[in-house]
Amino acid sequence: MFRFIFSFLGAIFSLATLGVFMVALTIGGVFWMYGRDLPSHESLAQYQPPTISRIYSGEGNLIDEFAQERRLFTPSEDIPDLVKQAFISAEDKNFYTHQGYDLRGIAAAGFEAVQTRGETVRGASTITQQVMKNFLLSGDRRAERKIKEIILAARLEQTLDKEQILELYLNEIYLGQNSYGVTAAAQTFFNKTLSELAPHEAAMLASLPKAPSDYHPVRNKERLLARRNFVLKEMYENGYITLATYESEVEMPLRSVQNGDFESFRTALPPRDYFTDEIRRQLSEDFGEGEFFTGGFTVRASIDEEMQVEAASALREALEKYDRSRGIWRGTKKTVPVEMLDDEASWRDALSDVDVARDIVLPTRWYPAVVLNVAEQSLTVGIEDGPAAGTVPRSDIKWMRGNFFDNFKRGDVVLVRETSDGWSLRQVPGVQGGFVAMDVNTGRVLAMQGGFSYQHSVFNRATQAQRQPGSSFKPFVYAAALDSGYSPATIVVDAPIEVNTPQGLWRPKNASNKYYGPTPLRTGIERSRNLMTIRLAQEVSMQVVASYAERFGVYDDMGAYLANALGSEETTLYRMVAAYAMFANGGERVDPTLVDRIQDRYGRTIYRHDRRDCVDCNSDRVGRNAAPRIVTNREQVMDPITAYQLTSMMKGVVDRGTASSTVKLPVPTAGKTGTTNDAKDVWFIGFTSNIVAGCYIGYDRPRPLGRGASGGGMCGPVFQSFMEKAVAKYGGGPFDVPSGGHFIKIDRFSGARLPDDANGDYVVAEYFRDGEEPIFGLTYDGGFAMGSNLPLVEEMQQAGRQVTTSTGQKATVGPKANFGTISSGGLY
Repeated sequence: MFRFIFSFLGAIFSLATLGVFMVALTIGGVFWMYGRDLPSHESLAQYQPPTISRIYSGEGNLIDEFAQERRLFTPSEDIPDLVKQAFISAEDKNFYTHQGYDLRGIAAAGFEAVQTRGETVRGASTITQQVMKNFLLSGDRRAERKIKEIILAARLEQTLDKEQILELYLNEIYLGQNSYGVTAAAQTFFNKTLSELAPHEAAMLASLPKAPSDYHPVRNKERLLARRNFVLKEMYENGYITLATYESEVEMPLRSVQNGDFESFRTALPPRDYFTDEIRRQLSEDFGEGEFFTGGFTVRASIDEEMQVEAASALREALEKYDRSRGIWRGTKKTVPVEMLDDEASWRDALSDVDVARDIVLPTRWYPAVVLNVAEQSLTVGIEDGPAAGTVPRSDIKWMRGNFFDNFKRGDVVLVRETSDGWSLRQVPGVQGGFVAMDVNTGRVLAMQGGFSYQHSVFNRATQAQRQPGSSFKPFVYAAALDSGYSPATIVVDAPIEVNTPQGLWRPKNASNKYYGPTPLRTGIERSRNLMTIRLAQEVSMQVVASYAERFGVYDDMGAYLANALGSEETTLYRMVAAYAMFANGGERVDPTLVDRIQDRYGRTIYRHDRRDCVDCNSDRVGRNAAPRIVTNREQVMDPITAYQLTSMMKGVVDRGTASSTVKLPVPTAGKTGTTNDAKDVWFIGFTSNIVAGCYIGYDRPRPLGRGASGGGMCGPVFQSFMEKAVAKYGGGPFDVPSGGHFIKIDRFSGARLPDDANGDYVVAEYFRDGEEPIFGLTYDGGFAMGSNLPLVEEMQQAGRQVTTSTGQKATVGPKANFGTISSGGLY
């Protein structure tokens, strides 16, 4: 009997043992199968959650942020214990003692699911498991995902310590309102830093991971309040807060930005503009778009916020002035349904959804508005963020062509600004343009405006628009000539030219349609003489001119065509302004930048633009009022004497040339106007001793701007308006005269040498290189025949002479002029 009993018990034990073994083997097999292709320990340890990249001005003000997920990374040591304790109490009170998973919690959740036949399925995930689910797995509730989650949680506990795991969790977790991580959520819900949170606020954040959409602080206020109080109770029971703290905190009302209790952090963030979006575009190219949007970069921009406002205002003013002179009303082409106009709440809701520009300030803010009524002598408009009924007098729109009633109807969405007489109608101009200003020594871009309104059009015309620079390109022709042995006093013929091209006979003209005969180089650039420039380019050779344009970064590969000497090949304003900076600083290489420094999420500097050596910055021997010495290591792209000669000639453009009527600054200023064929684009780029700025204006689809349009007349005032403020802030002084040269007075009309004591409007002191006594009286015609004894299009075949340039290179200078190339007849 006993033998049978022992045999039976043995069989049962064997079966139980075998069953346990089989269960263990099955579980092991399941975990082995699901654990094969999971991430390695190394990838878990190196994981970094996607984080906001933020852009700051030079003054340290936050001006923009970019992110796929709005997350601000905060190291564990910088997260207050109160915040950690709130989340541990809400999500995983045994966090510091378990090995990554909680078997009792899993069993309880499974029992409850069976008991309710699947109607109640609650989570039993630890914080470690949630970390795995959030950044490595899907959010579904399948058993397969839970098994992987447990495996990964156990591995993570072996790889990272508890604080590192908690750091990942508190920076990764989604908390609603497009906020990821506790730092971003504290800002979104309370506009506070983590250290400023009270216990009831930390408990509210800890209430959200369970179901952010179900705990909205306004729509689900009572539900969120109950959850918050539960978390506070858990914090008390876990010993994190005292009874007195619990009792006082649980009585606090549920306050949030969304409920209107706090001002949103976004109110302090300016609207996105061309400057920060260009930073986004450039850094996305340099680092990759994914890395920029997720890498948590801290970018210190070169922008001067004050000057950026001035740049936007100056360009907008010129664009609007031109647009209103056309007299054409286009409006916004947007409407609000007429049936909504009788109810203020209805039209306000509809108006708020209309996609129109809301970032325009000129000179005060422009508001979207809807036309409520069209009367004989006025319009009645309802204004967004303004009065329900504003009046636009008919006198305000007298600049418009066409019938008053044909231009407007009820429901039209318009833009208005407030004036002393009521409200004034405005519109985004049809014409566009760009503006850039930068430091001539560092290339730091201080201001950039890529159009009238970023919200109206994000296309950046300062950096992305390829336009013909027209006569603003001419300084590169003159630079090539000056570096090839010519001087500001060299005489070039200003006379008609005919060139056979594959497209037909080309007859370039001066803007005045007049010809002025033999003329010094200085006058050629001051008066922007096209025919002189073409002859000069032919003398120097377009290959040399093209190499100069490429050296200065205007083009990557310029075509060596004669028409390109007049700026017919397209480039960007950004490149042109950077090239002019090299004229202003004595010929040193300038790499333009919108960014001074970039730091990664841990504060390590990964990029710094200015790499010059500050010799005395760490020295205690610098005098009280002395500045430290900064040693430049930049490439010299142009001889300093050539740069000064060119600057002096371009100063003449401002003093008495094509920009003299609109540019009048209290400090020495140089620059060059540009107007393309049919005035499709107008330019002005100018500089003082420390700031260079440039403007272009034209239609996005190039077409003539109309009679009288010119670079000096349209872009000159933009430069003047901006630079008045820039000079007041940054100053300016005489252009530095390089060593190695001397001044000789000449007649600026004839190029003849004058006595040292000569004075008068016709006298100009030109700078010549030491050891190179200039030969006065030589005249060059580019090899184009012009005279009664030669055909107009016959090229001179005489051999030129070899000269050594200031850079040590060889160049061919055209032959000396004779009676066949200069005629006393036919010129005027």
